[in-house]
Amino acid sequence: MMPCLRRVELYMRVVTGSPEETENTGYRIGNLLKAYATRTVLLYGDLGAGKTTLIKGIALAFGIPKRDIGSASFVIVAEYDTIPRFYHIDLYRVETEEDMEALGIWEYMDSGGVAVIEWAERLSEMPEGAVTVRINYQDENSREIIIEGAIGDRL
Repeated sequence: MMPCLRRVELYMRVVTGSPEETENTGYRIGNLLKAYATRTVLLYGDLGAGKTTLIKGIALAFGIPKRDIGSASFVIVAEYDTIPRFYHIDLYRVETEEDMEALGIWEYMDSGGVAVIEWAERLSEMPEGAVTVRINYQDENSREIIIEGAIGDRL
């Protein structure tokens, strides 16, 4: 029997009006990641744009309580024992490719889990099959969130 291929090209633009709406958008993204076996999410946005708020929602879809998600800036990689495994990676303090190699960043992306990467612009190359999420600050409460990429995998 041939394996089923569930792959969907995704482009979505959402404008949120509060941190709760940003978190809810993250939850919807998290459910898509689980349903379509997506492995890597590249997250872009200025400091204070709402990346951690969005990740709290994504993580909630994996059953991780919001209180367990914080800015990973000092930890760099936060790993959660979920199915599939969930990795919150923050590259804000990582400066060189050698640092990324030493931390095993690429191994997390190839682990079979879901890796959500903040400050993805610091990667030397973009992983194949990643979903890109850009968060743009609109005003104190509003954010524009643009999601694009192919989601899906062989079953």
